[in-house]
Amino acid sequence: MCWIRLAALLLTVTTSLVAQGLQDRDRALGRDMLQQIRKDIQKEYYDPSFGGIDLDAHFAQANEKLLQAASVGQMLGIIGQVLVDFNDSHTRFIPPGRVARTEYGWQMQMIGDECLVTAVKPKSEAEAKGLKPGDRIAVLDGYEPTRENFKLLRYLYYALRPRPGMRLATVSPDGQSRQVDVAAKITERFRVRDLTDDFEFWEYVRDLENEGRKYIHTYLPLGEDGFIWKMPAFDMEDRQVESMMGRAKKREGFILDLRGNSGGYVKTLETLVGFFFPEQPVKIADLTGRKNMKPLMSKPKGRRAFPGELVVLVDSETGSSAELFARVIQIEERGTVIGDKTSGAVMQSRVHRRSIGAGTVVMYGANITNADVIMSDGGRLEHTGVTPDEMLIPSQEDLAAGRDPVLARAVNLIGYELSPEQAGEFFPIEWED
Repeated sequence: MCWIRLAALLLTVTTSLVAQGLQDRDRALGRDMLQQIRKDIQKEYYDPSFGGIDLDAHFAQANEKLLQAASVGQMLGIIGQVLVDFNDSHTRFIPPGRVARTEYGWQMQMIGDECLVTAVKPKSEAEAKGLKPGDRIAVLDGYEPTRENFKLLRYLYYALRPRPGMRLATVSPDGQSRQVDVAAKITERFRVRDLTDDFEFWEYVRDLENEGRKYIHTYLPLGEDGFIWKMPAFDMEDRQVESMMGRAKKREGFILDLRGNSGGYVKTLETLVGFFFPEQPVKIADLTGRKNMKPLMSKPKGRRAFPGELVVLVDSETGSSAELFARVIQIEERGTVIGDKTSGAVMQSRVHRRSIGAGTVVMYGANITNADVIMSDGGRLEHTGVTPDEMLIPSQEDLAAGRDPVLARAVNLIGYELSPEQAGEFFPIEWED
């Protein structure tokens, strides 16, 4: 399996990143973290059979590996691998907050079955080395990125233990191949986040893969009767969703752009779905776990609901609550979903925030799945994703030229004319300083 083959990469990556040796105190903290995570898994994991994993043997083996670990980075890699082995999109180790920020200066994404560069930060090392949007990443540090392993690669490089750089084998849109070594920019953090605070904690989690890009909810009117909402996350309170949807009520066509939206709060999902099914609650999904759980249900909005034509945009980064929304729209035949196949990361989970140590307190956590999610048609989206009604993905040439054929097609579906070149100018990338 891909997860097993990449275990060696996890340990190689983490070993190479931390120069300091592993002190006895650090090793003891690591073993304590491992044991706490084991307790949380045993108590909270939705599947009492743990996906066929022998919990005692699995954690005992990891504990032995910790005794042999040569660095803090390798130790964190061992703990991370324990949860990766569950092959569950939402069960992950959240390592202690880093004192340094690692910024690669470019972003990659699976588009169709290819890993493509989607953005390069101006004045970055990546730009200086000639990396450009549209370049295909054929090999990353000796591994071929695929749909099967991409989420794990992202987790390793961005969240668990960032690298000081990457070696890439790239293919440009015109077919030229070359090797590129891109160093990361590493800067000391002057702000220490309080991970016991809910807002601070979730900001930290989102920042792990942010790569310096700003993600802002954006509203764009389209003529007199069209409306586009670029929704980067399901992170709004009810009043904020109602405010945004209030702008769309009297329009005839609505495009909800969920590309790059990895999900968020269930409450936001239930509220948003209600704006497209005004009279009766709609079952979004059933939850199955160790305890009886209420199904996810929409909250109908009556006269405040949007009655017009709906088009939903998705891609390989669309996950969790965003995938649920897209699939509900399909099942209930409420609109059209276009774009790329979605992430297939659909479970319900809860973050267990922990602290350890005396004097210097180390904050860490584990995101643990507490329920499987079953759609109203009996289907599961985990490891499967949502297949759009209309498959449409940008080419290498589109990315290189800044074209957005997916948004252009959506605009055409609600009765307006827009070229891919024009659509590509609608949501320019904004980078953090």
